[in-house]
Amino acid sequence: QVQLVESGGGLVQAGGSLRLSCAASRSIFSARAMEWYRQAPGKQRDLVAVITNGGSTNYADSVKGRFTISRDNAKNTVYLQMISLKPEDTAVYYCKMRGSTWEYWGQGTQVTVSS
Repeated sequence: QVQLVESGGGLVQAGGSLRLSCAASRSIFSARAMEWYRQAPGKQRDLVAVITNGGSTNYADSVKGRFTISRDNAKNTVYLQMISLKPEDTAVYYCKMRGSTWEYWGQGTQVTVSS
């Protein structure tokens, strides 16, 4: 079993920045990819950003140019740097660790962007 603990969420004004962290209880190098998702009230959970074991990244169109995913294998931590935040970025953000046949989720961290 892997524990993923997200942190760094909070309340920020539109145009502001936040950095989310996801700390894993075991080596993230063992995962094929680390991913950030978000879920707004009444909506489905959507993929926001992905970083693979090899360091490749991909982003949802809605966050390209504003969000950056990165990883620190030595700290078993993945980050999501978010700038130029908009009210529509308000959601619970979840971290996921994905292997070839398994996946683990964190408990989520709330991000609220006020207008």
